[in-house]
Amino acid sequence: MKRTRAQAVAPPTVAKPKRAPEPESDDETYDFNNIVEGDSDDNFEDGDLEDGNASEGDSDGIGWEEVPSDGDIHSEDEDEDEEEDGEEEDGEDGSAGSPEDEEDDEEFASSGDDDEDEEDEFGLSDDSDSPNRGESKAVRVLRKKPLPEIDPVYESDDSDEETINTTGNVPREWYEDFPHIGYDVEGKKIMKGSKGDKLDAFLSAMDDPNAWRSVYDALEDKDVVLSAEDLELLNRIKANKLPEADYDPYEPTVEWFTSQTMVTPLSAAPEPKRRFIPSKTEARRILYIARAIQKGWIVPGKKTTSKPKYYSVWDDADEPREDHPMHIPAPKMALPDNAESYNPPAEYLLTKEEEEEWKKTDAEDRPTNFIPKKYPNLRSVPGYDRFIQERFDRCLDLYLCPRMVKKKVNIDPESLIPKLPSPKDLRPFPSALAIVYKGHTGRVRSISVDPTGQWLASGSDDQTVRVWEVATGRCLKSWTVGETVQSVSWNPNKALSLLAVAAQSRVILFNPELASTVTNFATDQLITQVWSNDPAKSASEWAKPTDAEFKDGHRVHITFAKNVTYLTWHRKGDYFATVSPDAASTAVLVHQLSKRQTQNPFRKSKGLVQRVLFHPSKPFLFVATQRYVRVYNLLKQELAKKLQSGAKWISSMDIHPGGDNVIIGTYDKRVCWFDMDLSTKPYKTLRYHKFAVRQVSFHKRYPLFASCSDDGSVNIFHGMVYNDLMQNPLIVPVKTLRAHDVVDSLGALHCEFHPTQPWIFSCGSDTTIKLFS
Repeated sequence: MKRTRAQAVAPPTVAKPKRAPEPESDDETYDFNNIVEGDSDDNFEDGDLEDGNASEGDSDGIGWEEVPSDGDIHSEDEDEDEEEDGEEEDGEDGSAGSPEDEEDDEEFASSGDDDEDEEDEFGLSDDSDSPNRGESKAVRVLRKKPLPEIDPVYESDDSDEETINTTGNVPREWYEDFPHIGYDVEGKKIMKGSKGDKLDAFLSAMDDPNAWRSVYDALEDKDVVLSAEDLELLNRIKANKLPEADYDPYEPTVEWFTSQTMVTPLSAAPEPKRRFIPSKTEARRILYIARAIQKGWIVPGKKTTSKPKYYSVWDDADEPREDHPMHIPAPKMALPDNAESYNPPAEYLLTKEEEEEWKKTDAEDRPTNFIPKKYPNLRSVPGYDRFIQERFDRCLDLYLCPRMVKKKVNIDPESLIPKLPSPKDLRPFPSALAIVYKGHTGRVRSISVDPTGQWLASGSDDQTVRVWEVATGRCLKSWTVGETVQSVSWNPNKALSLLAVAAQSRVILFNPELASTVTNFATDQLITQVWSNDPAKSASEWAKPTDAEFKDGHRVHITFAKNVTYLTWHRKGDYFATVSPDAASTAVLVHQLSKRQTQNPFRKSKGLVQRVLFHPSKPFLFVATQRYVRVYNLLKQELAKKLQSGAKWISSMDIHPGGDNVIIGTYDKRVCWFDMDLSTKPYKTLRYHKFAVRQVSFHKRYPLFASCSDDGSVNIFHGMVYNDLMQNPLIVPVKTLRAHDVVDSLGALHCEFHPTQPWIFSCGSDTTIKLFS
């Protein structure tokens, strides 16, 4: 079979011909030069090209074109060139081929029946035995169907997504109230599909065999059936596998680009425009230098002094650098002395005892970090074994130790003291000793003033309770209770005349019978009513005094399991509370006088209780333990607040008449003022005593409070509490009273203000009671 020129020369619009596949044996040879590149063999099916019956309009976009063999396949330009050249390249008959073509034809002719079958498969076979083999013949040329042009502006991030709804990222809920779900490319509305009820959905699911793998597409408002590939992809993702089965995440890395940079002396890049334009930056720089020369900032031709290249190691400290005005040079190490010499004098050498003592001493406490040794010459000196360690420590000191300049500020010390009002402007307050009450033979532990201010009661270690007249200092009554008196307290109700005395494990209520007849009668009527009530089961034992004790003033005896150290009355005079620190869960007991009843408000102890106080106006109970002050709401029966004193041991406590401020005294010489509306921590901490504070007390009418200590002194303070919540209390120390002598390391043990006058009573270990006015 001879190939015409139409077969050898491809048209300009057609790609280069494919190379024929390699033959399986030496006997088989193929020539696919007639087939134009553009579609692979997979695009052909059996029967598509049979005996030239295929047309141009096949489904795969492949067609045949009839081309006469006696003419050449040319483009329009080539036809014009050939007309001018007179067709010099063609043969005489237009069908003669080159010697190479003849050899190819012979090779095809010798291939036998196999070649014919192969050619028949493509519909290109030619009868080798035909006598007209050398004559011209029509040739079929395979052409590729033109494809749509590629849009270069396509910028979609998902080329697989094909949707008619062009709303993009607009939320779906915006279309809930509209009959359409979006717009198509032409801007027309895409109407929503009809939606039935759940029964219709169920029936349609029963009728649809693909309902089990259908997914609702909210963007298109339709159900999409998942293909087998989609289901397989979902199953692989559900099984925590890679989505693509044929993807190998561990395949070796292929470097498509070399990591080595090629260094070339020349570049083919065009010269940038900036190389041909004068630099504006250089122009500004030159202008700046010219102005600097004009103003004298830069002196042309000035000789610069060269710095020396050697430095003195032991010179003075470096001066601060210009760029760091706050620079502080590091301290230099001390110069070596005679002890560091290789041949030190004999007085610098250590004896065996000194050397042993040096080794036993800690490294921080040693006078030197080495032991001086003597060598015959410098050559015999070994290397210093701690050289690296000491250099490292030196570097750490320079790196970690901060150095900064501290500017000395001249401040007047008096300006740092807060401006407080003068004590003369804060009068009245007790300042002078008025009366001394003498009669006790032991240290006086507790005192209490009658609510009328006429009588003063005191309890002492001499086991007696005495009642004094405040104005004259006379002792009007005296009882011997047989035990050390820990605490005494008058009933705050002016209509009654009752004195409560705590002596070891007993509490005794006395009627001194010093008040008016009406008051004494009301007191006895109350006591009679107490004994007429049926006793309730309580933690303490109430008992009637004997007739002799009744005539002596005894009215009620209450016995406890443990010693009572403190008692206090409620403001109405019907309740009083006792403190027994060793009684654990019954450390705090509240007693009701009218019903002869004792109540235990706490199931378990929160600590070692020191003091208990009732709120002046609200149903609150203050309980002071060693470190904390707990405020309980008696109506709600819950903890309202917990004050943190920060002290080691609380000794005493008192509440301001307003009820919003509390002061406590501690055994660690401090007085703490708490503003309950401000914080649970002390507002002010006062340290004016040298020894333990024994008692603190508020005045009921005047803005005064006081504290007494084992140093024998009583400190008077002015404590003004304002109604304005935005203004803090004013605390000013006004007077220090040297009240009592220190006996057996005990000084002033108790202090209390007069209920109406700016007077204060104090008692101490020197067996005396004093009144300061």
